[in-house]
Amino acid sequence: MVAYKRATKRLPVADMDDDAVFRALADASRRQLLDRLHQKNGQTLADLCEGLAMTRQAVAKHLAILEQANLVACKRQGREKLHFINPVPINWIAERWIQKFARRQLAALSALKDTLEGEGRD
Repeated sequence: MVAYKRATKRLPVADMDDDAVFRALADASRRQLLDRLHQKNGQTLADLCEGLAMTRQAVAKHLAILEQANLVACKRQGREKLHFINPVPINWIAERWIQKFARRQLAALSALKDTLEGEGRD
């Protein structure tokens, strides 16, 4: 089973903690880790530490915060722990917080279009 599907079964969409997701995304180091997972999903802690100016412990701490916010899911593969990005909470934030604010601008643009097209018909 895909790791993010398993992770989302733990936390139903209605129970997502927006505050935890926003707190996790507020830190640039955590966003950088998410970007790296987006580029290549299923990385180990050692893979994620490569090329970063952070200690292994700092990366592990950031990953734990991302896991608590359900932004990262893990899967054990032998002795390794693979980390996978979970896009569901970010999509939930986009649907709940961003799209509802965009509706007003889209309605205004539609009204402006109708007004301008109506003026051109005379």
